[in-house]
Amino acid sequence: MVKAIQVGLGHWGFSWTKEVIPKVPNVHMVGYVDANPEAIARVQSELGIDEKRCFLSLEEAAKGIEADLAICTLRTEAHYPVVKRCLELGFNVLVEKPFASTIAQAKELVALAKANSRVLMVSQNYRFQPGPIAAAELIGAQKFGPVNLVSIDFRRHAPSQGYRYWDMPDPLLADMSIHHFDLMRMVLGDEPKRVSCRTWNPPASPFGHHPIGVATLEFEKGTIVSYRGSWMSSGPVTPWAGEWTMDCSEGEITWTSRDNFMGKSAPDRLFLRERDKEAEPFELQPVEFADRTGTLNAIAKVIETGSVPARFSSGEDNLHSLALVQATILSASRDGAWVDIAEVMETA
Repeated sequence: MVKAIQVGLGHWGFSWTKEVIPKVPNVHMVGYVDANPEAIARVQSELGIDEKRCFLSLEEAAKGIEADLAICTLRTEAHYPVVKRCLELGFNVLVEKPFASTIAQAKELVALAKANSRVLMVSQNYRFQPGPIAAAELIGAQKFGPVNLVSIDFRRHAPSQGYRYWDMPDPLLADMSIHHFDLMRMVLGDEPKRVSCRTWNPPASPFGHHPIGVATLEFEKGTIVSYRGSWMSSGPVTPWAGEWTMDCSEGEITWTSRDNFMGKSAPDRLFLRERDKEAEPFELQPVEFADRTGTLNAIAKVIETGSVPARFSSGEDNLHSLALVQATILSASRDGAWVDIAEVMETA
C-alpha cells in the first residue's frame, strides 16, 4: 500500500480527489494540501475528508504525516516549484503535464529525482487506453512492416463546447497537442528528430493565441508524421486522442481513442487493412486501470515493486515529449522553419 498526499485541490485537482484516486485500491490517502482555504473546505464538506488530513501548505503536511507519494495536481506554472520541493522533502511524485514550463526546469527536476533516488512520473494519461497500447504493440511486432507515413487529425470547436481558457498561451500545442506528441513517441517506439510547424488564429476567434496548427514531424527511423489540430473546427468532432492513420509497407492501421464528448462516450477503435483488402476491426483488450487511474496505479506499482514497466512516462522519458512541444512552438514562431529537437534539448 502506498501512502499519498495530494497537492492542489482546485477545479482539476478536485476531479482527481473525487473521480480518480478512490478507484486505485493500492493508494491510501493520508493528506490533502491547498493554500486556498475554500478548496480545503470543499473536500471536507463534499467528500467528507477529515480536517486532520488537510493542510494549507506542503511544509505543514510534511511535518504532520508520513507519505511515500505526492500527487501534484496544480496549475502548470506551479508544477516546477512544488515538484522540486516535494522531491527535496523525499516524496516520489506524480505530476500533471506539462511537468515544467521549460526544458531547463524539467532537466533540473529529473536530476533531483535521480539524486534523491525518487520516482518522478508525468501523468500522460492518454497512454493508458486500449487503442494506443494495441497500436504500439502492432507497430512493435511489425504487423504490416515498417511505417511509411502517419496522419493525425484533432478537431474540436471550443466556443460551442465549454472551453474557457481563452488567454492560455499556445492553447493547441502546449495544452492539447502534448498528448498527441507523447502518443507519437509511445506508439512508434521512436524519438522525433525535427519538426516544422505553422499555427494561426482565424477571424472571429475568442482565443488570445493560436488555436489551429499544422505540423510535419520527422522521426529518427525516418517515419514522417503529418499532424493537423484545431480548437476552431466546424468539421466532425474527433475523439480526444485524434484520428490516426498509420500507413505501413504491407497495410494500414487506423485507430481512435478517448471518444467522449458532451455526455456521450464510445470505446476505442482500431482497424487493420492489408494492402488491397477491406479494413477489419481488431479486438482491443480492456485496460484494468485506464486514463488517469492508469498513471496513478503505475507509479504506485513502481514504488511498491521497484520494477518499471514498458511505456512508463517517467520525467526523464517525458523530457522528449516536452522538447517536441517546445520545438513546434519555436518552429511556429519562425514561420514554419525546421527545428531540430536536439537544438531545443541542448540550448535549454
